[in-house]
Amino acid sequence: MHIKYDVTYVIRCMYNRHMLLNLPLILETRRNHALEHASLHVLAHKYRNQSMAGHSNPTGFFLLGSFETDDVKSAVTEAFARLNSGESGLAVHPGCGTNLATTALLSGTFAWAPLRGARSTFWRVWLIPIAVLFGAFGYWLSKPLGPWLQKYITTEADLGNMQIIDIIPVRKGVHRIVTK
Repeated sequence: MHIKYDVTYVIRCMYNRHMLLNLPLILETRRNHALEHASLHVLAHKYRNQSMAGHSNPTGFFLLGSFETDDVKSAVTEAFARLNSGESGLAVHPGCGTNLATTALLSGTFAWAPLRGARSTFWRVWLIPIAVLFGAFGYWLSKPLGPWLQKYITTEADLGNMQIIDIIPVRKGVHRIVTK
C-alpha cells in the first residue's frame, strides 16, 4: 500500500511541529536565552578567567558574575546588535545547562540500559564494564547533540522585535536584564 502525501499536509505537519516552540512565553524565553548566551560570549572577552552564568525567562534574564554594570550594559547592547546582524553562533554557549543536561541524561540512560535487565547482584557486577562502555558512548553522543538542541530548540537567535527595556544591578554579582 502506497500513501501519497499532499504538499499542504506536509507543510501543516512541519508548521505544527514548530508551533510549540513559537508559543509566546516559550519564544520569548528562547530569545532571551540567545541574548543571554551572546552577552556571556561578549563579557568573556573582558572577564577571561572569571566564573559567570545566566538564567533566562520570558521577561528577560539574569547575568551572574562580578561584572561592572557599565560592562554589562555595553555587552548586552553589543550582543543584541550582533545577533540582529546575523551572528547566530553567539546563541550557542559551551557552558549552557542544555549541554550539561544532555550529557547527564544520555550517559546515565545508556549506562543504566544494560543493568536494568539483570536480576541478581552477581550479573549487575559482571555488567558494569558494559554499562561504563555504554555510558561513554552516551557521553560521546551528547557532545554534538547538546549544541544542536541549543541551536534549534532552547534558543532563538532571531530576536524579532525584542527590545532591551532596562539593565538593573540587583546586588553584587547579579544583574537583571529586562526585555520586551
